[in-house]
Amino acid sequence: MGETRAGRPPGGAGPTAGPGSSAPPPGGGEPTARPRGAAVAFVVVLVVCLMVGTGYVVHVVRRDADRNAVPVAAPGEAPASLDPSSLRGDPRVVFRSTARDGSYGRVAMVPLGDPDGTPAITRMSCDRVDVRGETGLCLAADRGLVTTYAAYLFDADLRTVHSFRLSGVPSRARLSADARLAAVTVFVTGHSYAGPAFSTATTLYDVAEQRELGNLEQFAIFRDGERINPVDQNFWGVTFADDGDTFYATLATAGTTYLVRGSLRDREVHTLTTNVECPALSPDGTRVAFKERAEGDGPVRWVATVLDLATMRRTHLADTRSIDDQIAWYDNRTIAYGLPRAGGDAAITDTWVEPADGSGAARVLVPRAWSPAFRG
Repeated sequence: MGETRAGRPPGGAGPTAGPGSSAPPPGGGEPTARPRGAAVAFVVVLVVCLMVGTGYVVHVVRRDADRNAVPVAAPGEAPASLDPSSLRGDPRVVFRSTARDGSYGRVAMVPLGDPDGTPAITRMSCDRVDVRGETGLCLAADRGLVTTYAAYLFDADLRTVHSFRLSGVPSRARLSADARLAAVTVFVTGHSYAGPAFSTATTLYDVAEQRELGNLEQFAIFRDGERINPVDQNFWGVTFADDGDTFYATLATAGTTYLVRGSLRDREVHTLTTNVECPALSPDGTRVAFKERAEGDGPVRWVATVLDLATMRRTHLADTRSIDDQIAWYDNRTIAYGLPRAGGDAAITDTWVEPADGSGAARVLVPRAWSPAFRG
């Protein structure tokens, strides 16, 4: 984590060097005295040795512009789309498209005033995306011969301004309100928080200075005022306050998840309460929305919940479906999250909104959308 390299964002926007670039294997001929199978094996071994010795990864270059898209649209069949530049500077919802067409996996956006209208589809593909102001954060996989992962910071024109490698499968991405700080969580082991065994790595970055601020496992941990150093600690789901120092996150150890409040300046975190996952701080900084693990046997379920930080009172929201997402705030009164479409293809998700005080019913805000971010 933390190694930087200028690169090309998935989908082809921006500079051409970096993750996604290809390098031809060395050597040009096949020895005449060696059988063909042995020659192929020799080349494979040689390429692997070079990859290990130099740190470079050889990628298979694919012809499609979007390496992460699921090719389900017929040839020549493109989804209807607005021009992304037409929404520049306007209030909008930015998200990862889950439409079963050529836009699948791409970053898309719709006007905030017309969220179920025709989206603007970009050429950038992300597993997770967040946007604050004119700055965006994209976590992406480059699925070549060897799958690699990277994070990209991009500007209003979708040009990469900075990139860095990731050590595992992208999970969570967050920017601070002023876009000066970024947090990235990846799965180092496992692919789901519902699994019996997983390991995460969560790293904070200074966007303005383009430098790593450290992995949260390097921070001092305090529980009930006493410092602890658990060997099984995992952090994920960071959310930032607007003071440039305070953040909240989930800490898991010994089978318990905690809401922690951290300080970048002091490089420490303090536990506040238990059974809190993927917190999201409200715009006014008074509440945290999160997913709370429901009790009972059977598959793991999470309930959308809001915690008042002054009173520590919890409010379970009206939607009782299991929500496995880091909730976003649409505004101070409304939260948003993604859910797989019921009774159909689980790869298609919709972004829902509902009141943050537990009143009223949930409704679809943006269909075929995941990882929503709101730019006012």
